[in-house]
Amino acid sequence: MDTDGTDETLPAAGTPGTPATPGSPDTVTPAAPGASGAAAGGPVVIVGAGQAGAETAAALRDRGFTGPVTLVGDEPGPPYGRPPLSKGYLTGGVDPGGLALRPPSYYRDHGIALTGRDPAVEIDRDGQRLTLVSGRELPYAALVLATGARPRPLPVPGAGLSGVLALRSLEDATAIRDRLADARDVLVIGGGFIGLEVAATARRSGARVTVVEAGPRLMARAVSGPMSAFLAGHHREQGVRVLLGREVTALRGDAAGRCRVAELDGGERVPADLVVAGIGVLPNCSLAAAAGLAVGDGVLVDDRLRTSDRAVYAVGDCARFPSRYAPGRLRLESVRNAVEHARRVAAVLCGDTPPPAAVPWFWSEQYALRLQIAGITQGHDRTAVAGDPAAGRFSVLCFRGERLVGTESVNRPADHMATRRLLESGAPGPAPADAERPGFDLKAFTRSAQPV
Repeated sequence: MDTDGTDETLPAAGTPGTPATPGSPDTVTPAAPGASGAAAGGPVVIVGAGQAGAETAAALRDRGFTGPVTLVGDEPGPPYGRPPLSKGYLTGGVDPGGLALRPPSYYRDHGIALTGRDPAVEIDRDGQRLTLVSGRELPYAALVLATGARPRPLPVPGAGLSGVLALRSLEDATAIRDRLADARDVLVIGGGFIGLEVAATARRSGARVTVVEAGPRLMARAVSGPMSAFLAGHHREQGVRVLLGREVTALRGDAAGRCRVAELDGGERVPADLVVAGIGVLPNCSLAAAAGLAVGDGVLVDDRLRTSDRAVYAVGDCARFPSRYAPGRLRLESVRNAVEHARRVAAVLCGDTPPPAAVPWFWSEQYALRLQIAGITQGHDRTAVAGDPAAGRFSVLCFRGERLVGTESVNRPADHMATRRLLESGAPGPAPADAERPGFDLKAFTRSAQPV
């Protein structure tokens, strides 16, 4: 998928965590910034040099911000895009240079300072200073947290064996790519987007692939039941062994410490010389929590991306924010969300009116399938299928009550765009009964629903 992580991961609107400061994790009440903009020409420091951080720096310059801008990262080199890591980069079709979000000269030419391999360790909110691991201190008028997320650790014996990997960074992807060249038996733990994209890539490389998913269906957090069933069937048709409702209980290695076998519940042993764990991510909130900012399954922000401190903002994968497209607050692990947050916070920092929130959308590529999702479909209670799943071209329309809340499309880009237009306009979508009729055409319905 296209995410600030490795794929465009879907809504992470999970159970709220515990706030680091007094108050409800769903309430954040920062003071309003000055009319001239929160940064007012003073230094802006952005913690995190991934998609959200890099786009924030660029959006500030695009809006004419002339103050100092510093991007604080923990990886070497300029910011890069992560979506190809689980696809083209693993196959060798994309080289490291092709991952860069912008050429290195862009940052120099636009006066954006990069501090690679020198991560932030402490926020002094009273003094408005950020301390890096090197001991360097950076003063800020506005601090933007774009700290992203990290892979959830694999909680089984043998997780530290050689050949047991997760996929989040370029370093991770390089390690998987190098091992994939010689791997015969690839085990993917977790049937989410990352896991399935890796499974597809590994299968196309000729490896035997097993996917073990603890839940009753693939991508249960992200897509509807009909879409889960279709993808499971398609992976099986491609030769992937898909095990649902099963768990890996241990990984066993050889005398050299290399993983060779996975043990499953029930005692089954599965050969595995390469294991990729894709069991979800955790938002990087420790820096914010240590500074006393409100957190709960992410750094809590308002609709202007402000935290409980008027000088501190959060964007991208780490931010939990209100959305007109979903009840309550949510986190979105996606490139589109990272870009939108960047533009929004840049407007706020410059004293401009933020752009309206766009419809969330996501995508993934698996084999010859292009899956596109428009809207937040969590909590839907009814679905309707349009098109022909057997031909690999169809959409699942998801409803909450009588209202269309999102559409999952496989090789039907017109349905995807039609849904985005419908949701953005606020126009009534089709009723479930209409969408269930044979031959229903969402694109034609959208044209008729648009005001003249």
